[in-house]
Amino acid sequence: MPLSSSLRQDLLALLDSGGEVRFDEPLARHTTLRLGGPVDAWVAPSSVEEVRRVRRFCVASGLPCRALGSGSNLLVLDGGVRGVLLASDQLRGLRFSDPSTSDARTEVYVEAGVSTGKLLSEATKRSLGGVEFLGGVPGSIGGGMIMNAGTYLGEFKDVTVEVTSVSEQGELIVRSHAECGFVYRGSALPPSEVVVSARLSLPPRDKESIEADVAALRKRRKEREPHGVPCAGSFFKNPPGDFAGRLIESCGLKGTRIGGAEVSLAHANWLVNAGDAKAKDFVSLIELVRRKVTEQFGITLELEVKVMGEPG
Repeated sequence: MPLSSSLRQDLLALLDSGGEVRFDEPLARHTTLRLGGPVDAWVAPSSVEEVRRVRRFCVASGLPCRALGSGSNLLVLDGGVRGVLLASDQLRGLRFSDPSTSDARTEVYVEAGVSTGKLLSEATKRSLGGVEFLGGVPGSIGGGMIMNAGTYLGEFKDVTVEVTSVSEQGELIVRSHAECGFVYRGSALPPSEVVVSARLSLPPRDKESIEADVAALRKRRKEREPHGVPCAGSFFKNPPGDFAGRLIESCGLKGTRIGGAEVSLAHANWLVNAGDAKAKDFVSLIELVRRKVTEQFGITLELEVKVMGEPG
């Protein structure tokens, strides 16, 4: 049900001039799969303090409220999302400390809305390593922290010192690396909280070596991953000792299509929007893929993408 006019006005009043609110906003505009129903209110706070205000308001008003990153690892269902989605688009603070010596690690403060590409670019300019794994990886820092994004070159857990989030009650919560509970493509960061920033520690490394590793990673990704179609990256986590893509391909599922959702011919672990797909097409394709892999290998694939919203 759409928000009442009074709730809409109250939401607008919470933000300073830099913040933005859009009502009944189609989430196809905010996901890399280019699909998904509308959210009642899409809110892009311009500061951490605005995030805190909105969270307190939502609790007091009984409105569901959760975070929305860059939408690169997300499947939004056709019925859309009730309540408020907090977008990190405008949380783009990025600061590098001055190391005490030339061989010392550098601390970095980075807000949730900073893109992975921006962090990598700025670190490389300063001859700082540790985030080479971000080469060609889409998304933003907030989502990357929650899912411990990474590649064969590393993961966020390797460089994260602490993560700051905002609770439902608007409280700032700072967790140390150990308290974040990083695991393969996941963490213990509660889904009820909104990640707003992180503190990283990056080692010095010569720029040429960084650029060489990043170029090799990007080349590998370009050769193995689909291009030119809306997608959300890898759909399934790799099971221990194996690869989801190998299992799916071994089931003869490459090119399998339901509606507009298709198992990519380039990489079987990438399900792509081959044309005017609905979320329900992806749900059906996910079920098919998991069933076939379980039948043939006895392995139940675990989703890597996050699913949000209500069925159409």
